[in-house]
Amino acid sequence: MRKTIGVRLTAPLLAATLGPAALLLAPVASAAADPAVAAAPGMAVAPYEYLGWGNPQKPTDVMKATGVKWFTLAFILSDGGCNPKWDGSRPLTGGSDETAIKSIRAAGGDVVVSVGGWSGNKLGEKCSSAGALAGAYQKVIDAYKLKAFDIDIEDTEFSNATVRQRVVDALKIVKTKNPGIVTYITMGTTPTGPDATGKDLIKRGAAAGLANDGWVVMPFDFGGHSGTMGQASVGALEGLKAAVKSAYGYSDDAAYRHIGVSSMNGKTDEAGETVTTADFRTLLGYAQQHHLSRFTFWAVNRDRACGSGTDADACSGVSQSPYDFTKIIVQYQG
Repeated sequence: MRKTIGVRLTAPLLAATLGPAALLLAPVASAAADPAVAAAPGMAVAPYEYLGWGNPQKPTDVMKATGVKWFTLAFILSDGGCNPKWDGSRPLTGGSDETAIKSIRAAGGDVVVSVGGWSGNKLGEKCSSAGALAGAYQKVIDAYKLKAFDIDIEDTEFSNATVRQRVVDALKIVKTKNPGIVTYITMGTTPTGPDATGKDLIKRGAAAGLANDGWVVMPFDFGGHSGTMGQASVGALEGLKAAVKSAYGYSDDAAYRHIGVSSMNGKTDEAGETVTTADFRTLLGYAQQHHLSRFTFWAVNRDRACGSGTDADACSGVSQSPYDFTKIIVQYQG
């Protein structure tokens, strides 16, 4: 997903490289009829936690304090080739990440695993074909018997049209080989919805017949917006809904059920831009009204006030009690 201050800043979105017109203009009728997958209880609100930095809390402690059941654990990257590892270096099994997942499940919860983010080597670029990329994704799915999978597509992976197509095609293979798995594609946005690159990605998904469960935007680091961040986020989501509806031929209701939001709590990477608990409550009401596929945020690591010696990777930068933001999103039931 996004990169927080000093580690993974979400830069202004790069200009699109549009693919062939025929590819972009051909929504797939079969995809339009596909209903949103019924996610497991709590899956839609799985907040991100990054166990590699930011003085991460024990997930089980967060569960006890907030009632949250699911987490989105980030990030899986390339180890330099077409092989997935945590942060590109830690093994999928036998290490601290697997231990954390086992502890979450033992406490009655579960995980979404996120691939990508802003920094590091991306599997979408290092794997030379859709088949190879799907194989890398499958290693992660098999390692944890995942029910849900998130592709956080940013930076050079997002800006390259060939790579965007590769990610879409790989996810279609994953959906075929893992019936019932829930997939999310998470990307940046403008205050009026996805930019040309984001719209291209959605159109490629529709043209490929990818029945993606949630097209998710990160409504922050806008570079300027009007109104509150809650209002700006709703504007971004309305633009996303229109793009998904247009590409897939969905009804309004079906389009809403195939989109989601991944916000950022407190001060964002952009000076003067702050997402408040009131903004989260605005998003909660919007998600409840439209039955969004996902309402989450970056990150649990930051869901606490800053103390002496802490930085923006480990706290929100605003006055708050521990887990104020998590306690809002956990109210969402889908």
